[in-house]
Amino acid sequence: MTFPTRPLLLLSACALVGPVLRAQTAPPGASVQKLSPLVVQEAPSVAEKFLLPQVTESVTATRIEDTINLLDPEDAVKYLPSVFLRKRNNGDTQAIMATRTWGVSSSARSLVYADGVLLTALIANNNSLGGPRWGLVAPAEIERVDLMYGPYAAAYAGNSMGAVMEITTRLPEKFEATLQHTAAFQTFSQYGTDDTYRTSQTAATVGHRAGKFSVWVSANYQDSHSQPLGYVTNATFPTGTTGGFAASNKLGAPAQVVGASGLLHTRMTNAKFKAAYDLTPALRAAYTIGLWRNDADSAVSTYLTNAAGQPTYGGLAAFASGTNDTLQEHSSHSLSLRSDTRGAFDFEAIATLYRMDRDRVSTPTTASATAAPSPSFGAAGRFAILGGTGWSTLDLKGTWRPGGKNSSTHIVTFGAHQNRNKLYNPTFNTADWRNPDAPSTGVATEGDGKTRTQALWAQEVWTFARGLKLTVGARYEAFRASDGLNVNGATTVRQPTVTDHGFSPKAVLAYTLSSDWLVTASVGQAYRFATAAELYQLVSTGTTFTSPNPNLKPDDVLATELKIQRNLPAGRIRLSLFQDDIHDAIIAQFNPLLPGSTQLFSFLSNVNHVRSRGAELVLEQNNVLVRGLEFTGSLTYLDAKTLALSGRASATAPASAAIGKKLPNIPDWRAAFVLTYRPDQRWAFSVAGRYSDKLWTTLDNTDVNPNTYQGFAAWFVADVHANLRFSPRWNAGLGVDNFLNRKYFIFHPFPQRTTVLNLKYNF
Repeated sequence: MTFPTRPLLLLSACALVGPVLRAQTAPPGASVQKLSPLVVQEAPSVAEKFLLPQVTESVTATRIEDTINLLDPEDAVKYLPSVFLRKRNNGDTQAIMATRTWGVSSSARSLVYADGVLLTALIANNNSLGGPRWGLVAPAEIERVDLMYGPYAAAYAGNSMGAVMEITTRLPEKFEATLQHTAAFQTFSQYGTDDTYRTSQTAATVGHRAGKFSVWVSANYQDSHSQPLGYVTNATFPTGTTGGFAASNKLGAPAQVVGASGLLHTRMTNAKFKAAYDLTPALRAAYTIGLWRNDADSAVSTYLTNAAGQPTYGGLAAFASGTNDTLQEHSSHSLSLRSDTRGAFDFEAIATLYRMDRDRVSTPTTASATAAPSPSFGAAGRFAILGGTGWSTLDLKGTWRPGGKNSSTHIVTFGAHQNRNKLYNPTFNTADWRNPDAPSTGVATEGDGKTRTQALWAQEVWTFARGLKLTVGARYEAFRASDGLNVNGATTVRQPTVTDHGFSPKAVLAYTLSSDWLVTASVGQAYRFATAAELYQLVSTGTTFTSPNPNLKPDDVLATELKIQRNLPAGRIRLSLFQDDIHDAIIAQFNPLLPGSTQLFSFLSNVNHVRSRGAELVLEQNNVLVRGLEFTGSLTYLDAKTLALSGRASATAPASAAIGKKLPNIPDWRAAFVLTYRPDQRWAFSVAGRYSDKLWTTLDNTDVNPNTYQGFAAWFVADVHANLRFSPRWNAGLGVDNFLNRKYFIFHPFPQRTTVLNLKYNF
């Protein structure tokens, strides 16, 4: 095989740094804390607190502040191994998390929580509606983020087949308050667009603990302008126009670029109130309410001119679909009761509710064939509604330690879970798309449905010999989908109720050979049931229609992993070998609606058998060559293929065209590194990089032109960051994302060079 240059360089760096690190010796009496000012006593990870057996990587608030240009909560994890957040712009509401075995367009194959509240929208499994609700977390309130790989914990649903992200936010022990402002400036130049796009963000937090009562309030406002999130393309240049750029689409067919679309202006506000009360020294009750509002509009810009030299939209409807007004108001509630007796038994109960209270996107349906911008779009249009969509969860958990918290050789955890998801998504025709009070003139499309999952689970951690620990568990899940409704114009279809169930055993054996060596072998079964959108949603997005499939079987995965970890002086190196063997994988494909048409439709089907196997190498080290220089890096290789498919990869593909081909949306190679230098307690300087190989988006790998709009090219992005704590109260950060100004596509054109400045005051 051909070994890509950038992953080779990173792997070489790991190989070179390792011997240097092993050669270091600490002076007598020195501790890790003395060697590096970064290494301080941190709160335990979620995996440590709840005895979760997965491989876990974490990032804490201190490291985030020192190394990352942070504007959105998803920025916090962008250098963790094998994870990619598809963040297209600041304030992106569709930042899907890709994991080491599942790529973009698999939002429901991972789980994202904040303080036990589910942020992942399990109403869909796609790159739009399925995006986690990141807006409910303000960057300033993050205390740590833990990322746990694979479906090896019985406590989590089968959606954990990719990974579980747990965001822990702050709860104060004394009075504290912060005020910070962040500004970002992106210079962007591509095709006929050349501009600077700005983001401004102001955040405030205040918290206090008085006796048994703790309270925390945070607020965040972001005003952001994005680069074009899409381009208007057409098979030919409209008659009577000049301008535009000759180009091809990912399949190699002509797709002339005639304008920019998705020029998004977002105004986002979130606010959160958390209160906790200690009923006893070992029992705490807590309530959290979060509110999020997004007022946004998307604009277009044409590259075309008519015979008179005036700008024109050429009558192309794609200019209309790239224009919209959006208003979203969402809320989240959680109520919890937790005990921490440090004795034989503890319990936890948590109930959550997420509601899309108002959610409306309005867009025109026609663009002018004459001059732009006036007249530009017709008054007729559509508005899509998601208000009433939402989900709720209830979790009851218990922990039994027969010998007490510190001396039990057997620890049993168990619980019950229920989640309910409701999708309500009609799209109405309207005579005046710009008027939110204009009545509808009929339903264009509608896709509604409900799902419910109920589960019982149990897990035992057994330390049965010196250095040997066995974790075994199982989860039983019962699934039901109902009230499926599809409307397309005058056609109405009521979809059948779907029921299913799954039993998922898990086992993890950890062997501590010595204080320096740890070997872990894991195996886990998991079922990922289809979302309401996969079963029932009929929707049009831009020039793409999505067709549901109420007959989908659940993803059925058998996951295995072997982890070998070596502790180094002030560091560690880890190698993980993993494989996911999946039957009935639910995969979406795109086909032309009509032969030769640029109008696409997306359809879902079960692929009989696919397999993903690979390796992940992680290296961390403090004091590389000089005191205060820290390196973290990871390299991941994945071989993901289709092994069996009873149907066809597409309407025109031969019967066996997908067999042996790469799975869609997953790159072969990924890499990330961060090099940080801390000369003292005040300063931190970082250089970081991320790499991804190209990827395919079709089962039969026919998208042979990845470096174009709607293609997925290979990319490498380098970032720099400097942080200064110039007094106990003042902190300043300055950095540049993509400072090499790489221009690349991950379906969308991604941000180019962006400068980020941050100033924070601690009261």
